[in-house]
Amino acid sequence: MAEQPAAEGSGGGALPLAGLRVVELGHSVAAPYAGLILAELGAEVIKIEKPGTGDDARGWGPPFLAGAAAVFHALNRNKRSVVADLRDPRDLAALKALIASADVLIQNLRPGQAEALGLGPRAMIAANPRLIYASIGAFGAAGPLRGQPGYDPLMQAMGGIMAVTGEPGDRPPVRVGTSIVDMGAGSWVAIGVLAALLRRAATGRGGEVATSLYETALAWMLYHVASHAADGKEPGRHGSGAATIVPYQAFETADGYLVVGAGNDNLFRRLAPAVGLPELAEDPRYATNAARVANRAALIETLAAVFRTRTRAEWTAALRAAGVPCAPVQQVGELADHPQTRALGILRGEGDPRQLRTVGLPLTFDGARPARDAPAPAHGEATAEFFPHRAAAAAEQDRDRDDER
Repeated sequence: MAEQPAAEGSGGGALPLAGLRVVELGHSVAAPYAGLILAELGAEVIKIEKPGTGDDARGWGPPFLAGAAAVFHALNRNKRSVVADLRDPRDLAALKALIASADVLIQNLRPGQAEALGLGPRAMIAANPRLIYASIGAFGAAGPLRGQPGYDPLMQAMGGIMAVTGEPGDRPPVRVGTSIVDMGAGSWVAIGVLAALLRRAATGRGGEVATSLYETALAWMLYHVASHAADGKEPGRHGSGAATIVPYQAFETADGYLVVGAGNDNLFRRLAPAVGLPELAEDPRYATNAARVANRAALIETLAAVFRTRTRAEWTAALRAAGVPCAPVQQVGELADHPQTRALGILRGEGDPRQLRTVGLPLTFDGARPARDAPAPAHGEATAEFFPHRAAAAAEQDRDRDDER
């Protein structure tokens, strides 16, 4: 493992991955999200960026802070930035040397590009047998589409997520409003890296970890695929609801939407009197979840009319008093300011003019949340440190300019 200073969280203790060196040869969302997870856990993450504009996500705005988009700031906290021109033999050689000193490499280059540059898993693991080489592809390593590029919305479409998202009827397909496939793939890589680190601790050897956006999209469809195998029916789209549980969806109230989760028969028996309709609990059409699914339209119509009569806060109080799970549909500003969010201490970057408020890891260790608080790096801020030839070249250019004066 590379010798690095122990990374500390705001609590002062060493973080779980302190001392681990990670090279992130990635861009956009998937690989940077994997790198973010490892960085937040204490690893030294060295982000390799192209000359000029750097990671594409730097330009994904507005909004911007210090010339970089909010998306970039959110995905790249606690990292170092090194500029490398992969067409420059000196930069490529320096990058290979850097990878040889690393514990982990994360890459999401175009299919075949890493191998063409001599940066493929065989070459890099041969040079550094303890290296864990983690790849994120588009469609995976096999199959007729293995060489095709891919983006999150393409995978939400092809992986079936759009087929079960949105309102029923002849409405256009809807994308889940966050990069769920990209971030999911990054999470799978982080899980794979941690498993490979355990294996390395036992064997002394690294190895290759790989996932793809398409495989990640398929994994999100886990129970939909099982349901289709059971009855041959397409799950369809149910808006905020679910194909197999009723009532389990958003209802419009007098001043906003409230999601009600009566996920079993006992909860439905609590819900009925709480909304002033105790007779629903005795109606054979609604006695079991299977019956409620079969009679979904009638039940939802009845409940919808009742929920419109009171405010979101009034219904929340009434349902929680009855022990029925419910939650308001919050806007982003609401969720950031909610007392529950504040109590968890999960928000990061507040009060620091160098960065934007974002969300930390949804993990705690011994009751404490990993809380590194360095902002996203400026483009190339650590290049000279890791690529000495660039520092020497820059110094020579400065001397030449001085001589010309």
